[in-house]
Amino acid sequence: MDECRKARFAALVSSPFAMFPESVTSLPKAELHLHLEGSIQPSTVCALTARNGITVTEEEVRRRYAYTNFLEFLEAFKWVTSFLREPEDYALITREIAEHLLSQRVIYAEVTLSIGVMLLRKQSPEKNFEAILAAAEPFEKRGLRINWIFDAVRQFGPEAAMRVVEAATQCASKSIVAFGIGGDELSVPTVELRSVYEQAAAGGLHRLIHAGEVGGPETIREAIELLGAERIGHGIAAINDPALMDLLADRRIPLEICPTSNIRTGALARQLGRSEVGIDDHPLPALFRHGIPVVLSTDDPAMFHVTLAEEYKHAYQLGMTEHELLRLAQMSFDFAFEQRHSQMAR
Repeated sequence: MDECRKARFAALVSSPFAMFPESVTSLPKAELHLHLEGSIQPSTVCALTARNGITVTEEEVRRRYAYTNFLEFLEAFKWVTSFLREPEDYALITREIAEHLLSQRVIYAEVTLSIGVMLLRKQSPEKNFEAILAAAEPFEKRGLRINWIFDAVRQFGPEAAMRVVEAATQCASKSIVAFGIGGDELSVPTVELRSVYEQAAAGGLHRLIHAGEVGGPETIREAIELLGAERIGHGIAAINDPALMDLLADRRIPLEICPTSNIRTGALARQLGRSEVGIDDHPLPALFRHGIPVVLSTDDPAMFHVTLAEEYKHAYQLGMTEHELLRLAQMSFDFAFEQRHSQMAR
């Protein structure tokens, strides 16, 4: 670490607000990689379980919200979503995430919904989504606009993913802006998902996918070439392939970068071939300075114990300048799928 970064690190440790540019703190922001179900705070998990006669303590939730690898995180995600059983449960966590976003000065968000999990649990995406929309609507008057991404689970397979696309069609809402696939990116070959993405595009949905999080650079390239992905969830594996970095920069394909998530799931350690990593090892500045569009996000803020404000501070700790941070904030508007918001941060 050079002397400048050492000084910044020492200041940030002593006070999270020391030296951090006020221009960035006060700036209205957008967030584009954010899972609704990953935003459930421990106290809310307890409220959800109590509705079903189950006693869970906040301490137990916090223990569950700790992982050493990506598969452990998936198990925790599976556990917490098992308590979402009725439309009102989804309304509750929608109100919570909206309040959280406003506290972070976020005025626009594209929030991912795990429709694949709803379908697996024999729930009605239409009824759940109706409750979600009703819960989110009052927040528009408070300055927060939310659009939605319908998400499939990769390890459930292409047929299950196609049902998520069909659910988006049935919900027939202009606020559904994209289709994506998360989960275990190593579970199903990318080529098997091609027809699903073709159907999503035919239905007017933008296309996203988690790739290059725990998978190699080839998963990112396949997502672009085979699926027509317009944004890449995570994509940190690109750091291991200079030609891929050039492609992302040339085609202006954004990476949705979530630094704390990458550390807590072990994804960054896997990409760097190391047993342990910290925030100072994250390739965010290298990707950004290569000319690759980057949108900074929290992924699952409750499950990773992080806020968007803290991720911007992490970027500063990594040596990004005030000017670079302002550009980073603007990119989240520029690469949003609702372009009427693209000028808001200027």
